[in-house]
Amino acid sequence: MRILHTSDWHLGRTLHGVDLLEHQAAHLDHLVELTRSEAVDAVVVAGDVYDRAIPPVDAVSLLSEAVTRLAEHAHVVVTPGNHDSAVRLGFADRLLRPGVHVRARLADVGAPVVLGPRPGAAGGDGSPLLVYALPYLDPDTARHVLADAADASDAPGTEGVGGAPVRQRPLARSHEAVMGAALRRVAADLARRRAADPEVRAVVVGHAFVVGGLASDSERDIRVGGVDAVPAAAFAGRGVDYVALGHLHGPQRVTVPDVGGGAATVARYSGSPLAFSFSELHQRKSTALVDVDRLRTDADAAVELVPAPVPRRLAEVTGTLDELLGEAGEPHVDDWLRVVVTDAVRPAELYARVRSRFPHALQVTHRPPRLAEREVVAAVGPGHDPLDVARDFVEHVSGHAPSEAEVVVLREAFELALAEERSA
Repeated sequence: MRILHTSDWHLGRTLHGVDLLEHQAAHLDHLVELTRSEAVDAVVVAGDVYDRAIPPVDAVSLLSEAVTRLAEHAHVVVTPGNHDSAVRLGFADRLLRPGVHVRARLADVGAPVVLGPRPGAAGGDGSPLLVYALPYLDPDTARHVLADAADASDAPGTEGVGGAPVRQRPLARSHEAVMGAALRRVAADLARRRAADPEVRAVVVGHAFVVGGLASDSERDIRVGGVDAVPAAAFAGRGVDYVALGHLHGPQRVTVPDVGGGAATVARYSGSPLAFSFSELHQRKSTALVDVDRLRTDADAAVELVPAPVPRRLAEVTGTLDELLGEAGEPHVDDWLRVVVTDAVRPAELYARVRSRFPHALQVTHRPPRLAEREVVAAVGPGHDPLDVARDFVEHVSGHAPSEAEVVVLREAFELALAEERSA
């Protein structure tokens, strides 16, 4: 069976104020065509479908249309990430059309979505594919829900009145603890099913920051109690063939330690379909097409990274304004740009002149050359003259000392502030 692993669509997100919904719709068109042309059996979406808990109406409509179209060619399994609202994303999971599975409830952890071949495919007599789709495991909630007799730490629980069942203490307040508890449930269920059918394949879908992954600055911080990471070893020895991860926006493989001498577990992030910050400037966006049956014999060949369409290139240009308005800027006129202007003195009408040349410039920064001695950090205390501090600041950010007229303005501002303070 073949799965298409994708995540972090962030429908409704903007890039420095630019609406991306049109480009996100184009990417979903790409996924639908890829699902059809590559005879994909299941599309798994590892969280952060929306960019926020209450998405805009257009984003909801786009998701509804995309899932409907994908389900015409394959099973669709969707889980919420830390940006999504699990309740809102999963409210209608029992009303959805056959072949669409939204797993948003912690109570379903450890119970797989059992998939056969894609709709209309021939040769459906083989072993099914088990997809253990885990919603984002927020430690503050999951540590209580997932704590049972097998998962709680060695600390004893408390017995209720009249011999009521023992109530276990919650798990540790960390992503490692709640993910470990969820994976123990997955492993127990998978072992029971493999006893009846040794050939059954299993995929875990999860949304987390796994140690070893390279982060970008566009991912929302998921730290809780200072512990935000899940060690890759948490997925080792669970009997799972593939771990489809979401959260990190750069496509990458995560190394899971090989334990017990069995087949290694392949884990990777599909990454986001679009760049959401300039920290993703050099990432090559893609979708993972996985031949699950080949994972045990040739893991490298089993995963193909299919390049995502690029609506507009992300780039950075640096130089004097004259250089950028001239030949040096020509290759970047149609790019989404971060522009760094290095003139010693800030050019007049800088932003307007840059935008007239580069209509898609998203960031414009004036960064004059720095002398080495100007990089020394000096502490500013109550004994320093505020006017001297202001002069130094102007020189630091502009590359030249303030003019006499600017000093007059600074002095008048300080005197006015002091007068208001005395009269307060």
